[in-house]
Amino acid sequence: MNSAGKHRTVAKAEPAEASREAAAAPTSGSRRGRFAWFGTLASLVLILASLGVLWKLSEEITWAELHRAFTAVTGAQLVEAFAAVAVSYLFLTCYDALALRQLRLKVPYRITALASFTSYAVSFTLGFPLITAATIRYWIYSKRGLSAAKIAALTVIAGFTFWLGMGVVLGFSLIIEAGQLASLTFTSIGVNTSVRLNQVLGFGTLALVLGYLAWVSVKRRYIKVRHWQLELPGATVSFSQMVVGIGDVCAAAGVLYLLMPESLNLGFTTFLAIYVLAAMLGIASNAPGGIGVFEATVLLALSYLPRDAVLGSLLLFRVCYYLVPFILALLMLGLYEGALRLRRRRAANDP
Repeated sequence: MNSAGKHRTVAKAEPAEASREAAAAPTSGSRRGRFAWFGTLASLVLILASLGVLWKLSEEITWAELHRAFTAVTGAQLVEAFAAVAVSYLFLTCYDALALRQLRLKVPYRITALASFTSYAVSFTLGFPLITAATIRYWIYSKRGLSAAKIAALTVIAGFTFWLGMGVVLGFSLIIEAGQLASLTFTSIGVNTSVRLNQVLGFGTLALVLGYLAWVSVKRRYIKVRHWQLELPGATVSFSQMVVGIGDVCAAAGVLYLLMPESLNLGFTTFLAIYVLAAMLGIASNAPGGIGVFEATVLLALSYLPRDAVLGSLLLFRVCYYLVPFILALLMLGLYEGALRLRRRRAANDP
């Protein structure tokens, strides 16, 4: 990584250039402000629209029906679902491991796994990952000598891993299950998307991923953020990121798929496309865990199923994939901090 502070600054600037820069600065700042407000407004609109759809779809469901659907899951389903949760979070620990490899930093895997698992489990539940996940990562990694800039770079690289995996899964799902997705779209919202359109979107998504891999393969690529620049992973690490991202997305989708009612007659590949679309909309909303947006999208896509059964599966998914790991992460963080303090006390008491 090429980090901050290495950009050369010009000692003296021409008066005309200086005045132009001074005049341009407020304009660029105001533009950034407008874009930030636009993004916030779009997120709020998406959240409100999704909550409206969710309310409309679930208003006819009684608490008794929901309770029955929620408790209809078998013990075997729960065991399989929690196994898929464990696989998904195991892949998530590889996000940080690959990022550390790219940054040429050596951190024991047990620390990497702790930082990765706890940061994702907490941010998935509380939302605002740039604050929650970054805070936990800094709390753990800073004790291993990592600077704030390197932790920020690690977070950026981990994000690339997630999106590469999502892109590949969505692309292949749209191509392989183009026909079933087209009929499902018509059944759900009355929009007739053609098989060819789904395939074009799928090939386009895969083309973007392959284009990115080719782009970072030709030469070293950097992204600049203010006064520091980050070297993007090359082809080898990027391909590894893609594989890890695919594994994580498939395992996470598998959790919900395993909890779905028996009347679900969709293949896993088709279900993957629905899950990825719902997850992407949830991320775009900036709501904690995409709550409301994710559920509304899945309910719309699976509108041919009993709504109480699907909503019960979605609530149970929240418990298995978000709530249980969140509680476990808090316990692990408490034990970790307690162990550190005990170690410091023993070190202080040693002669």
